[in-house]
This record gives sequence, C-alpha cells and structure tokens, in this order.
Amino acid sequence: MSAKETAVYTHGHHESVLRSHRWRTAANSAAYLIGELRPGMSVLDVGCGPGTITADLAELVAPCGRVTAVDAAQDVLEQAAEYVEERGLAGAVTFAAADVHALDFPDDSFDAVHAHQVLQHVGDPVQALREMRRVCRPGGIVAARDADYAAMTWYPAEPGLDGWQDLYRRVARANGGEPDAGRRLLSWAKAAGFTEVSSSATAWCYATPEEIAWWSSLWADRTTASAYASLATGGGHATAAELSAVAEAWHRWGTAPDAWFSVLNGEILARA
Repeated sequence: MSAKETAVYTHGHHESVLRSHRWRTAANSAAYLIGELRPGMSVLDVGCGPGTITADLAELVAPCGRVTAVDAAQDVLEQAAEYVEERGLAGAVTFAAADVHALDFPDDSFDAVHAHQVLQHVGDPVQALREMRRVCRPGGIVAARDADYAAMTWYPAEPGLDGWQDLYRRVARANGGEPDAGRRLLSWAKAAGFTEVSSSATAWCYATPEEIAWWSSLWADRTTASAYASLATGGGHATAAELSAVAEAWHRWGTAPDAWFSVLNGEILARA
C-alpha cells in the first residue's frame, strides 16, 4: 500500500463540503502566514481545494510572485482553476495533482509551503511535513493550520451534536486520519526535523443568525449526503437512520436564537 492510500479524505467534495471551503480566505484562515509573504515569492499551496485561499495568496505575492496549487482530487483542481481565472489571476497560479507524502517537485523549489486543513486527513503527517520541508528553500517557511475536533464547542447544549462529535472522530480515525490534528502540529513538526517552529491557535466563531443557519445546514447536509455519510455507514459506525437523527439535531440546534459555535485551529510556522 502506498503512502497516499493510507488515508481516505473523510469529507469528500460534496457541495455541502465545498460550501464551507469556499468561505475560507487568507484573512480568516491563514492570517498567521500573511506577515511572512512578500511580493515576488514562490508559494506551494498544498490541498488547495476550491482555490479561495490560493487566489488570496497569489495576490499577496503579486505582481511577480507565483503560486503552485496542488490537490489530490482532479475535479476540485478544475474548480479552483475556474475560480482563480474569475479573479483575474490565472497567469499567477499553476495547478497540479499531487500526493503530499511524495511531492513531485525538486528540493528547494519554493519560498513558502502552505497547507490548510490537510494534515488531519493524511496517512503520515510527519512524512508530509518532511516533504513540505524538502521542497521549501533553506530559510523559507512551512505553514500548516488544522482544526481540532475534540476542542470544538457550542451553545446551547444539544446531545445530538455530542453524538456527531464522537461519530466524526471515530470515522476520521478509521479512515487513517487524525481529527484532533490542531493540538499535534507542533509535535509533528518537531518529529519531521524542524528545529525553529512557532505555534499558535485561532478560532472560527459562528454566532450571527446567518452564520448559524449556514453552518448548521451544511453540516446537516454533509451528515447525510457527503462521502462522510457513506464512510460512516459503510464502515459500520452509524446507520442511515442514526445519521438522519444527527442531521435533525443540527437543524434543531441551528434554530436556537442564541446559538454559538467555535472551531479551534492549531497553527505552525516552521523555518526550513
């Protein structure tokens, strides 16, 4: 079994998943990295998804910088390329399919290497970080940010969401990933050989009626219609009826007038 086959991307690329991914920007998802970027730099964006952060990174290293965006899924790369073109940045970004465990780039190829919500889904995050370090020039920066599912918290209490949290973590681990990756990034970076690492944490917070409706709806849909749903039932972790009950809990929680949800994210900036 090759490295890229040791983990399955738990979420898949259902519309409910991309609905949340398209919300992400450099400002709300990579602020810890922005201060390290300069015009003219070359950046590798690992696991670029639909390209919203990618496009922002391209603007940050403009006018003469370049971004190479890679993802394991060809269909989402095509969506990212369309989005980047819509932003008028097609000439600043190149796309390629890649496995982060074995990147197809020479040593010292990039000034910065970025991965957002990637290491929680890979079979060997330490090897992934070694590869990210290998393709980063000496003195360059490797940046990674991942959520920590066990640290997610919400109000008001909803037993169905407690069940969702437990179920998601079980499914993700059965797929070879680590859903509580945020707290492990520093440890993984040290194991990968980095000696100069700064670690931080920031949170997404959803609290307005619009944010709560968006967040609860996309998770309800993801619970019953995405690749995660198929993996949960196919792996014997839940029945379709149990997933429907979880989705109903998301909808029920989302109607609370004082609903609030926070996602803790761990972050690292590691000097190559």
